[in-house]
Amino acid sequence: MSVLIVGATGTLGRQITRRALDEGYKVRCLVRSPRKAAFLKEWGAELVTGNLCYPETLPAALEGVTAIIDAATARATDSLSIKEVDWTGKVNLIQAAKKAGIERYIFFSILDAEKFPKVPLMEIKTCLEKFLAESGLSYTILRPCGFLQGLIGQYAIPILEGQSVWVMGNTAPTAYMDTIDIAKFAVQALKVPESIGKTLPVVGSKAWSADEIIKVCERLSGKQAKVTKTPIAVVRISRRIAQFFQWTWNIADRLAFTEVVATGRPLTASMDETYEVLGLDPQEMTTLESYLQEYFSRILKKLKEVEYAQEQAKKKKERTKKAYPRF
Repeated sequence: MSVLIVGATGTLGRQITRRALDEGYKVRCLVRSPRKAAFLKEWGAELVTGNLCYPETLPAALEGVTAIIDAATARATDSLSIKEVDWTGKVNLIQAAKKAGIERYIFFSILDAEKFPKVPLMEIKTCLEKFLAESGLSYTILRPCGFLQGLIGQYAIPILEGQSVWVMGNTAPTAYMDTIDIAKFAVQALKVPESIGKTLPVVGSKAWSADEIIKVCERLSGKQAKVTKTPIAVVRISRRIAQFFQWTWNIADRLAFTEVVATGRPLTASMDETYEVLGLDPQEMTTLESYLQEYFSRILKKLKEVEYAQEQAKKKKERTKKAYPRF
């Protein structure tokens, strides 16, 4: 089976690419910049230049492809808006896939998207789910809600460096999952006919609050966190300001996502059907605690090695001074 992966340079997309290659799939990646995606080629993937917002570039990318895994989304720094990429671009891709006779289409949405119609990205994901379901393609929709990888920059690094950890009051506990594990579900869905037409949550075993995550990081790092709580009103004001300028529209749309976590309602779901349909073992999935423990163990070991090297260099310098005193 030949698979086209869209969004392959992203946090999730690169893990899907790696997983598909490891399982022996012929992998092609749709990329806007081959130079920035060179690492994917080194892994063994074929790169094809194209852009979702330019439908004329899609037929060549789909030639000879039997399946698509769509993990693309607009980034806050993109020149194109969320509407252009996540709606217009995805509609272009689905229509091109239908015309090309693609056998399987795996689409990444967001958990509980339909509950937040006033949040641009959530509204678009909901509309795309409906559009895909009505397209006639053999689809599977996967709905994660948070990546463990994002916790490193948000919590782990600030705590290690003695910087403030910024959190909003009453944030929704979130069932984070490792992108490596999420990639397993995406590639597995290609092989399981029972997943066709299904919309499945892909979330961790427990929803974690910000305070709980901070406590885990403190325990594993041996350091006290400096926590700064930001009122949701400040975020809302920042969003309104960002909406005034075209080059910050994407940032404004991302800030709107804070309305999701500000509800305080847990972002989680039962994974019973997902594991049953796809035949994966929940015991093989990475937990938040084990993920952070592995990270802190690795980083603290490196810090000790750096400290040891610095101490040895200092001692060597002192010995040199004693051996060759200056007069």
